[in-house]
Amino acid sequence: MAEFLALSLPPILIACLAALACALPGNFLLLSRRSMLGDAISHVVLPGIVCAFLITGSASGWVMGAGALATAGLSALLIEGVSRRARMDTGAAMAVVFTAMFALGVVLLEVSGTSGIHLDVEHALYGNLESLIWLSATGLESLSDPTALADLPPELPRLALIAFSIATALWVGWRPLVVTSFDPVFARTQGVPTHLVTAGLTAATALAAVAAFQAVGSILTIAMLICPPATARVLTRRLTTQVAASCGFALSAAILGYVLAGYVPLWLGLPFTVSAAGMIATVAGLQLALAATIPFQAGASRL
Repeated sequence: MAEFLALSLPPILIACLAALACALPGNFLLLSRRSMLGDAISHVVLPGIVCAFLITGSASGWVMGAGALATAGLSALLIEGVSRRARMDTGAAMAVVFTAMFALGVVLLEVSGTSGIHLDVEHALYGNLESLIWLSATGLESLSDPTALADLPPELPRLALIAFSIATALWVGWRPLVVTSFDPVFARTQGVPTHLVTAGLTAATALAAVAAFQAVGSILTIAMLICPPATARVLTRRLTTQVAASCGFALSAAILGYVLAGYVPLWLGLPFTVSAAGMIATVAGLQLALAATIPFQAGASRL
């Protein structure tokens, strides 16, 4: 039990919180046909993280998070600007901006020497989920020990706060968000401030992507923004059911993926493990593939 609390419980909880924080806004990105926005934001945060370190000299999660969030906001403006000035489809503008920004981040990593603080391309892609352990855990009594709890990975309370904030924001703005996602033209005729609602959704997506990126990397962030909502959407057309189901799929992918990555190879006697973030993303993709094989009417009636 002590080993599980120290080495496995924090990464599993962090993966679950990151999955929830991404899946919630991902539902509305999917409905408004802006799923590529999550992909773009999860890539463009890299130069923001590097620049924040170069400017401040601090590797604090809050400092790098602020830099990443600033870059995400800048990229959203760039996407809008490229789309309007070049009269380009929004999806194409996203592809141009996130490719350029991610490439800029990779170049900065190579020339600035920031790889010495565990910032490198592999970390950006896969995160550092396996290293987020709780060394102060000695047993179940640690769960009620303030001193031991203070030594939890800082990503855990940070992601818990962000996931709760996103869930609260979606609950408060549910009606205008739903109308804007399904029919923005009708929403404008009803006096809904669609630009404000869209900006809020973009901000929530950026916040989730930035927080998740630091812990689990861009691959898992992209997967959790898209796969659980898409899986739920295949099975139901009821929005409340879709959101609830997407959270269930996100949690199950996080838990099952971590177990498959870390424990199954050991149970099979293999001398290695695989990336937890990569395996979680793989499970999320398999969930979507399996859901797509279920006839819609049957799936809809069950949900």
